[in-house]
Amino acid sequence: MPQYQRLSYFTTTSSIAKTLLSSAVAPYRAADRYARFFARVKLSLDPAFVTLLKQGLVPDGARLLDLGCGQGLLASILFAAREMHREGCWPEAWPTPPMLAAFHGIDSVPLDIERAKHALSRRASFEVAAISHKEFEQSDVIVILDVLHYMDYQAQEDVLRRVSAALTAGGRLILRVGDADGGFWFKCSYWYDRMIWFLRVREDNPLYCRPLHEWLAVLENLGFDTRMVPLDHGISLANALLVSTRA
Repeated sequence: MPQYQRLSYFTTTSSIAKTLLSSAVAPYRAADRYARFFARVKLSLDPAFVTLLKQGLVPDGARLLDLGCGQGLLASILFAAREMHREGCWPEAWPTPPMLAAFHGIDSVPLDIERAKHALSRRASFEVAAISHKEFEQSDVIVILDVLHYMDYQAQEDVLRRVSAALTAGGRLILRVGDADGGFWFKCSYWYDRMIWFLRVREDNPLYCRPLHEWLAVLENLGFDTRMVPLDHGISLANALLVSTRA
């Protein structure tokens, strides 16, 4: 089951990790105040970003598609990690951060895509679209972090079918979902997500959540082999990070 840690990775480890955080936040300095604040808080407290790097989940040379990319934080931290490695500042015990062939992000919130383009458009592409209706381009890695529960159950499975069709042979889906059987921590995550959505679009939105075993069953029925990757640091609440490949 997911680990429910409270302390931030960036406040409990070396200056290298703090440098990674600062470098990933830097592109948003020219953006609005909310973009800067959200980038710092999200990257500081969310364990998924560092876990992707520490576990080497994104292979070198990958074409990466980020569904529900928000303001492009995943792209920013991947680029910052690569630059740190180039400068010889990368931890020796960690895998070499990937040199991506392409990064494309999709999100339905125009203001977030505007922020992403403003910060990162020279190194990545971003698009305003609803992933519940869009056909996805061929990709080696598709990332969906905390997105599917904003759409109804049928739409969730439709998205995952199109993800499966878009992945290349040996491609990888990196998916984070909430575990509706997670008790108190799930309730915290549920209301946090409702609050964040309201702050982003100024509208309330129901959440369509599942227990972890149901998420795993959906993925299996769609032909995925799935493993769970521990979130060792940060605030993980009742979230699970899943890495799936087509069986």
